Amino acid sequence: MSGSNQKPQQKAQALQEPFKRAVASCMRAMARTPGLEVSFAPERPSLIRSGAGAKARLPEPPRKLDAREAAVLRGCADAMALRLACHNVELHRRLSPQAAAARSAFDAVEQARVEAVGSRRMEGVGDNIDAMLDDRFRRARYADAETRADAPIEEALSLIVRERLTGRKPGRNGARLVELWRPLIEEKAGAALDGLLRDVEDQRAFSHGVHKLLTSLELLDEASLDENPDDEDETTDEADEGDADVEGEKDRREEQGDARELEKSEADADALEEADADAAEAPTGEFEEEADFSDSEQAADPRRPPPPLRADQRAPEYKAFTKRFDEIVSAEELCDPEELERLRAFLDKQLHNLSSVVARLANRLQRRLMAQQSRSWEFDREEGILDPARLPRVIVDPQQPLSFKMEKDADFRDTVVTLLIDNSGSMRGRPITVAATCADILARTLERCGVKVEILGFTTRAWKGGQSREAWLQAGKPAAPGRLNDLRHIIYKAADAPWRRARKHLGLMMREGLLKENIDGEALDWAHKRLLARPEQRKILMMISDGAPVDDSTLSVNPGNYLEKHLRRMIEQIETRSPVELIAIGIGHDVTRYYRRAVTIVDAEELGGVMTEKLAELFSETATPARATKKKAAALR
Repeated sequence: MSGSNQKPQQKAQALQEPFKRAVASCMRAMARTPGLEVSFAPERPSLIRSGAGAKARLPEPPRKLDAREAAVLRGCADAMALRLACHNVELHRRLSPQAAAARSAFDAVEQARVEAVGSRRMEGVGDNIDAMLDDRFRRARYADAETRADAPIEEALSLIVRERLTGRKPGRNGARLVELWRPLIEEKAGAALDGLLRDVEDQRAFSHGVHKLLTSLELLDEASLDENPDDEDETTDEADEGDADVEGEKDRREEQGDARELEKSEADADALEEADADAAEAPTGEFEEEADFSDSEQAADPRRPPPPLRADQRAPEYKAFTKRFDEIVSAEELCDPEELERLRAFLDKQLHNLSSVVARLANRLQRRLMAQQSRSWEFDREEGILDPARLPRVIVDPQQPLSFKMEKDADFRDTVVTLLIDNSGSMRGRPITVAATCADILARTLERCGVKVEILGFTTRAWKGGQSREAWLQAGKPAAPGRLNDLRHIIYKAADAPWRRARKHLGLMMREGLLKENIDGEALDWAHKRLLARPEQRKILMMISDGAPVDDSTLSVNPGNYLEKHLRRMIEQIETRSPVELIAIGIGHDVTRYYRRAVTIVDAEELGGVMTEKLAELFSETATPARATKKKAAALR
């Protein structure tokens, strides 16, 4: 019986192998990288560059092959190969703007240029990339966007630029993005868009054109156009022999570099034409998950906080320009029940192996907690449970009163734990799925032990400011506006809600388009106030994050350390004046510089073990006495 069940599976795997080999061979040919390592896994696609070569990870194709989904997968592979062939990482790094909003748009437009190089030369590659982009926008639900707050400007800008470079219209699911932003972009930056067409094969000249485009859209200051970090880097090793000589040498180097890049782009395009024949022969297949991909120069680099201000610069007090558009919502309000069930099933499927590992760790935590629940009794009480051990005493002397006993509760039973999970865009893929699974299993474990658990998430309603920024623009752009984005705080599981009812809510974290920006300070304040309102004696708050607070809209009009300074103030207030015990776990980001009690992990796979270990340590400690807790709470108020 087992042999008959294995045969169809083996047959399906055998059908997948030719498709995988065809995609991998096409990628190596297009990228002109014979040693490119191509793997397939049920995870988010990624492209990793290193001195030894490059590694590409593509989604695992499903067993049933379908033409549309095969095109999506091949579009992802083509986009990665084009980035390897036609993109200079070091040049991009030097020319990339420092402002976060401008950098995001700069990266998106450069990717549009890279994909346009292949699409202009090979129609099949263009069709594949069309399918990949349309699938990505479908999963992000951009077709349902009602306002610009729901439509990231960098995505719309990349589609408009791609249309100018290739003549290809946005797909059905990306058309709404363009419809919302095109009037504004064309009005302010139409001439800059036209100028990009002549430089599509020249990355340096194209990047300078993108700088002008972003300046026209007010995403980049005009002063930044006068700076040329690329020239400064190239002339670092030259001796200073006079301003005229240096400038002449720089001009000659730029011309030679431009010529070399143009020749390289033409040679790359010729290689792409030769590879197209191989790509056309690849069989079709099904592709059921995310078609987006990340390059290691972006994805592997954790979000760095903005450089701190000088000592003589004083940041204003933290405030929000408006709180009218902020929201605190439960997970079921953001998603219909059917989709929540589907997202939860996907979460269970993706992390089946991880769930077993975390479950073992959670069982270990449960055993340690249960060990602390060993019964202890108070004897010779006037009420309670009749103590049978004392009955002989009454029989011998009927004048002796009956003796009762009463069980003492374990200290940690009067405890509530809040898990506050960063729902920012950089958590997409493996980190957010691991965080959701760990939170799920730990909530179930602690509930068995009588400990209440609350699971919260924090993000923003929109990229680049949303309605708050539009209100600021309509008000005439007053100086020092404070926070300029619409907060979205999500309740996945309330402390009093049973785990079985809230289980499916955690699937919402898998929803494409949910994860946006992160304003950690206000989220920490929100979770902390919810804990203070709880009746439990002991309160534990665990923050799970993968970076410093980042909101492009806020940081573009406030001091560079505006959000970070507020986060530090909130942490200091909780750690020194609050009865809440605060602990933080950073995924790929050093949070020990913010929190006294913190740990940093490199890989999201370590999260389950660290969460259970830290909770076990906390429960092993003596709980804060009730009197001291009440005194600290009163001082905080």
